[in-house]
Amino acid sequence: MPGFPYPQNTALASHLESLVRVNGGIPATIGVLNGVARVGLSPEEIIELTKLAGKPDTRKVSRRDLGYICGLGITGRKLNGGTTVAGTMVLAHLAGIKVFATGGLGGVHRGAENSMDISADLTELGRTPVAIISSGCKSFLDIPRTLEYLETQGVGVGTFADGREGKVDFPAFWTRDSGIASPAVIEDERTAAAIIASAILKLDSSVLLAAQFSLSLSSGLLLANPVPSRHSIPKTQMDVIMARAILDAEESGSTGTTGSDNTPFILARIRELTGGQTILANRALIEANVVRGTRVAYELSELEKNPVELADGTQPYPANRVVPATEEVAANQITETQAALSKFDRGKEPEADIFVAGSLAIDLSCDFNPNKEASATSPQPQTSNPARISQKIGGVGQNIATAIHYVNTRVQFCSAVGNDSAGSMAREMLTAKGLSASAIVQKPSARTAQYVAVNDAQKDLVIAMADMSIMEDCNLEIERVWKPRLDRCKPKWLVVDANWDPYSLQQWIKNGKDIGARVAFEPVSVAKSKRLFASTAIDNSRLGVLPDHGVSLATPNSLELASMHEAAREAGVFEGDNWWQIIDAMGLSSSGSRDKLVAITNSNLVDQGTPQQSIQLLPFIPTILTKLGDKGVLMTQLLQPGDDRLRSPAHSRHVLSRADPDHSTIGGVYMSLLPPAETVPATDVVSVNGVGDTFLGIIVAGLAKDRPRTLIDLIQIAQQGSVMTLKSKEAVSPQIRILRDLL
Repeated sequence: MPGFPYPQNTALASHLESLVRVNGGIPATIGVLNGVARVGLSPEEIIELTKLAGKPDTRKVSRRDLGYICGLGITGRKLNGGTTVAGTMVLAHLAGIKVFATGGLGGVHRGAENSMDISADLTELGRTPVAIISSGCKSFLDIPRTLEYLETQGVGVGTFADGREGKVDFPAFWTRDSGIASPAVIEDERTAAAIIASAILKLDSSVLLAAQFSLSLSSGLLLANPVPSRHSIPKTQMDVIMARAILDAEESGSTGTTGSDNTPFILARIRELTGGQTILANRALIEANVVRGTRVAYELSELEKNPVELADGTQPYPANRVVPATEEVAANQITETQAALSKFDRGKEPEADIFVAGSLAIDLSCDFNPNKEASATSPQPQTSNPARISQKIGGVGQNIATAIHYVNTRVQFCSAVGNDSAGSMAREMLTAKGLSASAIVQKPSARTAQYVAVNDAQKDLVIAMADMSIMEDCNLEIERVWKPRLDRCKPKWLVVDANWDPYSLQQWIKNGKDIGARVAFEPVSVAKSKRLFASTAIDNSRLGVLPDHGVSLATPNSLELASMHEAAREAGVFEGDNWWQIIDAMGLSSSGSRDKLVAITNSNLVDQGTPQQSIQLLPFIPTILTKLGDKGVLMTQLLQPGDDRLRSPAHSRHVLSRADPDHSTIGGVYMSLLPPAETVPATDVVSVNGVGDTFLGIIVAGLAKDRPRTLIDLIQIAQQGSVMTLKSKEAVSPQIRILRDLL
């Protein structure tokens, strides 16, 4: 990663490969390691190569250097190198790769009419059929002459419109505008793919650009992608900085006989004059180029697999074209997901106040059913046991969505199933309940999730087995299918369960936060509850604290709460200054806190640490409802300034602390142990499955109302619904419909 020192270059390389995978591609990082040119470095090789950046035996490798450095490798002198655009194009073409994303491109240096200093990147584009996605060339190069030289070399050049209309400028790396009009405008990734593939596409009213490879042209394509707007340095500012940097280079004597001699000085001076803005722009543009390049490659793969017909009935790209082996493997893997998306029901999207993203499964419930004369109340291990076995639709996300639907609140549910009989049955059963299956994706190579619960004679869970692996490989569907639906839907609440892998869970929370939705988290199990904080370690980021928190509500049981707390501690989030600032602002007493916690809850809960754990998690999740079974629900909540409960005598015993009256975000901490709605005799319990899901579904349905009831009221109503499910053979009791008017 040029321009980034170790270990930032390693982290960035790993992050960029993740972006490729999320957007449906297969990353192939290119470099020279130990004297061998490699296409598709492994994670270990990336670490090794990035560690060597700047070392004497690490070179910058262009076309001219490949033979030399690889030849020395044969003799035993194993050099290493990062490839230039030209070097990367050569190796990519040899491997059958057509699309290559990078940061910037070399160009014609100022004064090249005398020095003839022209980057080998440009001549390589004239003879190697690879499409490059880059943010143009750096502003201190001679951009008009660069474009003239590319035209002479027969290189097609276009710039992505990126939301703009009409003619656009060819980008100048750190700035979107160069003052030089782009030779062509590219509307989107599919247009870019068609240009690469075969069709003659009209890019605007005056420009026709011939697609390269079906015409067997040997030159490449330069597809310029402007730096994201929020990181673009204004052209007027950049022009002044550029002139100053070049002048300083001349005055310092840093200029040499070639443009490359003064480039390091100019880059450092620009970085200094912009106050480091160019560093942020560098990272933003390479990320944007990788995403754009991956999407272009994805669309190109689609055109290869599903060629479109032109008006005259011909196919611009031959369906029977022979694809190189390496390309064929990549295309097959990329298009497998698209094949699944083709089965996606694209019917009318339901309007929704709540968007639920979670698991959809087939549930098998095995209830121990001993003979009347038997004294055993639990199944015996390592042998068969008599049981009543029932099958129904389940999955935490589905249960929550069903509960929301039953209490007459608009909900959209998204999940994934396999292309198998279980998946077809799950979709049919979902539709039979009155829920839309339009956001249920069928994945051809995956198994539909299944959950098997073994219960004792009292219907209490003994052990459960869950196959939820289909939920742990959905990054592409999140970005390309569900996120656009979420953006269009703009719900008040997004509910996610912990069946998603940590990275996907992080994606969902960010997507919800981006559209202003409040996020509710259902931890699912002791093991999976940790994923909320495990996700913070993926890119060394942290789950946001109030007021920048990502999750507004969580409903763990006491064991899941303890697991979440442990994961947070192991992730080091309790050591951050932002966490300490919120904890300090709560105004908690440094003495006598145990007595007050016992008075609000009870000594057993305090001894277990449940109230203390919930308080410590409040900066990340300002409302935590801990389910305690037949002991009720522990409500722990950060109050906002001005909350009526801070002044109400009726609530005073539950106000654990009060913040400084001038604090802009926090009013205090509220805690209440709410008793269960009903103590259900063991003989009346039919199934414990779905009880917690029913609880969360009703809570969120109530919070999504235009004028919601108090949270305490909603908890009491939700507990009634949980009792109904506890007595029902269904994962969510249809009887909870009677509660809709209470919300």
